[in-house]
Amino acid sequence: MKPNRLAQILSGVILAIFVLLPFHAVFTTWLGSQFGHFDLFKIWKELLLVPLSLGALGLALTDKQIKKWLISSRLVLTVALYASLNLGLGFWAHSRGQVNSSALVYGLLINLRFLLFFLVCLVVASKVSWLTNHWRLYILGPAVIVIGFGLLQQFLLPTNWLSHFGYSSQTVPAYQTVDQRPDFVRLQSTLRGANPLGAYLLLILVAAGLLLAKAKKYSWQLGCLIIAGLFVLFFTYSRSAGLGLVVSLIFVAYWTVKSPRIKRFMALALLVATLLIVGVVLAIRHNNQAENTLFHTSSLSKSPQSSNQQRAKAQIDGVKSVLHEPLGRGPGTAGPASVRNSHSARIAENYFIQIGQEVGLLGLGLFIAINLIIGRQLWYKRSETLPLVLLASLLGLALVNLLSHAWADDSLSYIWWGLAGIALAPAAILNTNTAKQNEKKPKATKN
Repeated sequence: MKPNRLAQILSGVILAIFVLLPFHAVFTTWLGSQFGHFDLFKIWKELLLVPLSLGALGLALTDKQIKKWLISSRLVLTVALYASLNLGLGFWAHSRGQVNSSALVYGLLINLRFLLFFLVCLVVASKVSWLTNHWRLYILGPAVIVIGFGLLQQFLLPTNWLSHFGYSSQTVPAYQTVDQRPDFVRLQSTLRGANPLGAYLLLILVAAGLLLAKAKKYSWQLGCLIIAGLFVLFFTYSRSAGLGLVVSLIFVAYWTVKSPRIKRFMALALLVATLLIVGVVLAIRHNNQAENTLFHTSSLSKSPQSSNQQRAKAQIDGVKSVLHEPLGRGPGTAGPASVRNSHSARIAENYFIQIGQEVGLLGLGLFIAINLIIGRQLWYKRSETLPLVLLASLLGLALVNLLSHAWADDSLSYIWWGLAGIALAPAAILNTNTAKQNEKKPKATKN
């Protein structure tokens, strides 16, 4: 098959993955409840990733620039080292009986699938430009449906309506509440839960906000999307996503405003706003509504322990386990995958701690290095809209991952990391000096 034809086919498969991912939880849960084999339906993306990877490798072998980049890229080397460490520690842990086969496979998928998808998208997008040119359509289009369904959940649909699609305590909960308070139901729309929905909306709202800031058309549609998205985000009661969104927007505002005087005014306004918010929070801390929406705790709660206490204990225990086992215990021994083991699960409520628990301090260092390298390359291209969206959302999602296992959610991780590969193609492969020139002389943001 000719390389151009192959690239077009691969880009079509990538597009299908992007469009379906926000609805992945609904249709896989429904199919699993109807036909069984729930895990098999869940890994449809990973099954597609196999031919995608082989096809991307074929493109690389027929393109001298891509081949050279794969061999010499610091990013590719770091990803390869991280993957090798995961595989090596995984098989070692399995041989010692620290993890069973199911948890090991799931743990490796959680840790590595989005990195592989990132590389595949980077290679394919370097050959097919429409993936880069039309990202707004295949990212914001599905988001309209996600947000619309969230509004239906809030106003029209019964609380347990998703049980018609196989949602249950054995698959995915049909709904979640704040500290087991049935009057505080958390929206989850078509995502796997309230926190995954909140993290997904962080990315969508940053993208829509930046597009609105320089929109020449569709401005009212973007404005409506943002308002509706903020409404749905609020009723997820996801504090980590809310804080992450604030961090992302502060970054966007700071780097899109050029005037030093306005920047100083923004910094002062931020300080004043922070003090006011702290004052208001302290003043209403005993209000029942505030206790549930902001603090996730209440004297009326039916939960024996608040989510705050559970998260704090989980993170402290997680840090202790990393310090006690600095080499790690192996993929699948911590995080969501560890639920599949016969012994107690280790849920640290922090993705970075999870990585430390599984692949040790070395693995954690490699993963952070991957984030820093990608962040640096996005920084060089921040004059363009998509790289700036991803750079800003990366900062916010880093905060979210300090409070949850956001990258373990397949919908969010595939979408963000896949977009990162598309945003960096072909500059990362061509290794031009244009990006570094952009750092010295930032240009106006492009569409």
